[in-house]
Amino acid sequence: MSALSDSSTSSQLPSSSPAVEGHVGHGVVAAGSYSTEFEQTPVSSSRPLAGTATLDPVSAEKPLPFRQDTYRWNRGHYSRQRRFVDIWGFVLRLLSARWRYGKAWSYGGTITAEAQTIRRRQLAVWIRETLLDLGPTFIKVGQLFSTRADIFPIEFVEELSKLQDRVPAFSYEQARDIIEADLGKPIHTLYRTFDPIPLAAASLGQVHRAQLHSGEEVVVKVQRPGLRSLFTIDLSILKGIAHYFQSHPSWGRGRDWIGIYEECCRILWEEIDYLNEGRNADTFRRNFRGEDWVNVPRVFWRLTSSRVVTLEYMPGIKISHYEALEAAGLDRKRLARLGAQAYLHQLLNNGFFHADPHPGNIAVNLDGSLIFYDFGMMGQVQPVTRQRLMSTFMGVAQRDAEQVMNSLVELGALTEIEDMSPVRRSIQYILDNFMDKPFEEQSINAISDDLYAVAYDQPFRFPATFTFVMRAFSTLEGVGKGLDPEFNFMEAAKPFAAQLMTNGNPTDGANGLLGELSRQAAQVSTSALGLPRRIEDTLDKLERGDIRVRVRSVETDRALRRISGVTMANNYAILVGAFTLSATVLVLSEFIWLALLPGALAVGTGIAFLRAVLKVNRADRLP
Repeated sequence: MSALSDSSTSSQLPSSSPAVEGHVGHGVVAAGSYSTEFEQTPVSSSRPLAGTATLDPVSAEKPLPFRQDTYRWNRGHYSRQRRFVDIWGFVLRLLSARWRYGKAWSYGGTITAEAQTIRRRQLAVWIRETLLDLGPTFIKVGQLFSTRADIFPIEFVEELSKLQDRVPAFSYEQARDIIEADLGKPIHTLYRTFDPIPLAAASLGQVHRAQLHSGEEVVVKVQRPGLRSLFTIDLSILKGIAHYFQSHPSWGRGRDWIGIYEECCRILWEEIDYLNEGRNADTFRRNFRGEDWVNVPRVFWRLTSSRVVTLEYMPGIKISHYEALEAAGLDRKRLARLGAQAYLHQLLNNGFFHADPHPGNIAVNLDGSLIFYDFGMMGQVQPVTRQRLMSTFMGVAQRDAEQVMNSLVELGALTEIEDMSPVRRSIQYILDNFMDKPFEEQSINAISDDLYAVAYDQPFRFPATFTFVMRAFSTLEGVGKGLDPEFNFMEAAKPFAAQLMTNGNPTDGANGLLGELSRQAAQVSTSALGLPRRIEDTLDKLERGDIRVRVRSVETDRALRRISGVTMANNYAILVGAFTLSATVLVLSEFIWLALLPGALAVGTGIAFLRAVLKVNRADRLP
């Protein structure tokens, strides 16, 4: 959700954030067109303040008008029973679609890879649209899941990343009541002027422009009414769904649904705490205190609460509006480099980073400096985690599957299992194919996609921080390539990676060699120190009988599957005969109604018998 700048020639409201609502970006402003003049308008006026931007209907997305009945959730009070029916109805329809996905009859008799891909894409679109209908909680959950390619197929992840958080605004009267209740004073004593028409609206809140009595221009972000009660109801229902999936014999295996639920809860509650957002903005501002090429809006704490946050009005050109950037005489290649440097500075120098640096959350000042908005969702990386992340990237660069796997285990992104060789082989396959490409063709997007591809079929559990980092890298690479088609994020990252690996010292040839020797020595010493423990663990497993030897044979597996199929077919055949005989006896005894039950069971088991026979035939045809 973005606030808006004034522009007499080019003025646009940025699109709402696809992953994090509430950004107070300030739109597009053409060079020299920004005006700070405010008319002395009463706070309760029904018209916009003089000086507020006039939206261009062609290029701007206006906030949807206030309508109480647009969505069932768009109200201050919610029915738990209604929400229970809506949410579980969605889950049951989703499970039904998943069940039909593997059934040949649902494809007209033949399953093809192309047909399954089309089905997955159609299902992904339906999920995105249904999440929007279900409201703020599920919009946010969907946006969080757009980073979880370790859980969902790539088609779902791609579609969820398009989830637009753009919903009708709530009324000015509701916004005024929340401001006055939280800040404890009438709105006219808090703000000299207050625009009753929101600049942007999203599921968690909306942004209004205002002016303080001191003359400073600000934007006021107000939380949607009843949001906390809606979160409480929805998250309690989601907890039951998480427990259901965790207890399922197949869906729960290798997936920590309870942990994912708890992670979502933590992130969602933090995002609707505007005091937390204010603290994040202050921290982010301090981290760039000595950098004149990054600007962060100032928080007005006297006018901030858990549901209201007042920030400095800081207009700029949206970083993806290339024509406006060129009209302002700004160097797009330089801006691409600055975007990468800003994020790497956050991640590697401070460990406190913007979790969603998409174009709606980054603008450009007329002097060429960057402006960041929306601090509701931030990530924090501890120094040891930073080293492990860098170790993962170094392992990718060196095609060292063992290092990548060990780093992912240390990050908590990979669960150790008895036989890690399939995981190691999968990672090595990816690295071999990935590194065969020229460096210019490599990208952060490719690295993250390849790592995620392994994750879906292996025991990966990517923590939120890891997925946020990968998504942010991919997003920034897209922003950079939009500004400069020749932009390469990997090239931009090299100086920062070298700085981190050498604790801030520039890398020359001798230092590089010493650094590599030191790294290998540390690796050997770590392995040597861990050797006695591994030997002891192996001996303990031998004593307990926990070590198992698995021998795989394609012919044996196929024979076992055929025997199992034949056995099931025989069982169904016996049941069909028994039910048919029972129905016949009852009909002959003139118990027609009673005969319907065994007759129906005979039909059902007959269908199961035919399916078992077809399964055996397919197994026989396998090469």
